[in-house]
Amino acid sequence: MNILDNPIKDIITIKNFDGDFVESKGILHDIINPATDEVIGKVPDTKPEEIDTIIARATRAFQEWRQTSPLIRVRYLFKLKELLEENFEELSRIQTVEHGKTIDESRGETRRGLENIEAACAASTLMMGHNLEDVSSGIDEHCIYQPLGVFAAITPYNFPFMVPLWFAPYAVATGNCIIIKPSPKDPISQYKIAELVLEAGLPEGVWNVVNGFNNATNRLLEHPDIKGVGFVGSTSVAKYIYENCGKYGKRVVAQGGAKNFIVIMPDSDLNKVIPALLTSFFGNAGQRCLAAGNALIVGDNKFYDRFIKMFIEATSKISIGYGLDSDVQMGPMQNIEAKKRVLQYIELGVEEGAKLKLDGRKFSIKENLSEACFIGPTIFSEVLPTMRIAKEEIFGPVANIMKVDNFERAVEIINFSNYGNAASIFTNSGRLAREFRYNVSCGNIGVNIGVPAPVGLFHFGGMKDSFFGTLHAQGRDIIRFFLEGKIVIERWF
Repeated sequence: MNILDNPIKDIITIKNFDGDFVESKGILHDIINPATDEVIGKVPDTKPEEIDTIIARATRAFQEWRQTSPLIRVRYLFKLKELLEENFEELSRIQTVEHGKTIDESRGETRRGLENIEAACAASTLMMGHNLEDVSSGIDEHCIYQPLGVFAAITPYNFPFMVPLWFAPYAVATGNCIIIKPSPKDPISQYKIAELVLEAGLPEGVWNVVNGFNNATNRLLEHPDIKGVGFVGSTSVAKYIYENCGKYGKRVVAQGGAKNFIVIMPDSDLNKVIPALLTSFFGNAGQRCLAAGNALIVGDNKFYDRFIKMFIEATSKISIGYGLDSDVQMGPMQNIEAKKRVLQYIELGVEEGAKLKLDGRKFSIKENLSEACFIGPTIFSEVLPTMRIAKEEIFGPVANIMKVDNFERAVEIINFSNYGNAASIFTNSGRLAREFRYNVSCGNIGVNIGVPAPVGLFHFGGMKDSFFGTLHAQGRDIIRFFLEGKIVIERWF
């Protein structure tokens, strides 16, 4: 790996953005490259009065922006997408440096983010209303959809580039203004996007970025001019966001945590299943809400033992290191606290009686790097559904393997979980696949797919403790979230 491939050459001091870059007077905190443990930037904890100033500018911008033709609004997004495409590789490498994921994973994230901008460009069609003539004698009725004002997007560290784009382009396309609050752990991606928003020529106050910690989140939640909030993160925080949006009378999309299941039927081809599982369990170092947590193996002992052997053998070959190295297959955890949490769960799994078949605490990395945030893939077998490692979100590269007697029992175990983000099945049976998607209480279903991530044209699902709200991120749902339907009933004499 050539270290010159690192796009961040100097320490970056992050500024807020409201159509121009504004330096915050808040206390600066370090941004750490988790692969090298080096400081790569400084992020401010923005003061409440500074946030109020940005909200006020966005509120003023809304009056003119909502009157701008939807056709013109999306042309700004076309331009932004063009600029993002031109800077595709640099933006991807920035994600790797600030988050730790591999460069291939970062490129995939960049592409998914761009898909959402493409989907948002269809807003001029998707926000059309409907009408009916002669609902009564000489009376016509119409439904028209109108933007509401200023929204906030409070987004997580695991996908610093993509997740804000689940919200921002849709808000802008529908005539609203948006304030993004990225994670303070890796805010550089949104800083770079803001530079391209400026170049694309969006009017001041339409697309905004505010940096900060819990106080910034609370100010966005309580401010009367924020009409709604989009959130992605842990279930505990999602509940907090949901409850406070209710308290302050705001719309809310709150996507929470997960404990995802993959069912492997004995008719599946393990030579095709195993590669998909490596990505699902260990991609992004397990730090995604669609990461697999539990594998349910249906079949006899011979099939179970064969699966365990093949899975351990393949997992043991995963190369760990700096994500800018194209040969690396798994990078570090994003931060030291995340690693400590995973280590605690590994110890807990051993205490609970699960069999530690592959110990992620023992690993080697390709380069001479700091090991502060690194951990290896971990595999437990003989896991029971009642164990905490099977029930709680670990958010790291830990795979739990359970043997179950039949398909019906597998579905029962999945539906027993408090979470309902995603579940997948590997099978050649169309009947079982249909029963699975029909009966499993999860918002994202995969059939022979290890990571059932919807493209931007479809909403990102979620049920039970994985989602709080009515409408979801992405797709038609988020278009509707950003609009209010107004009914017009008219008669002319």
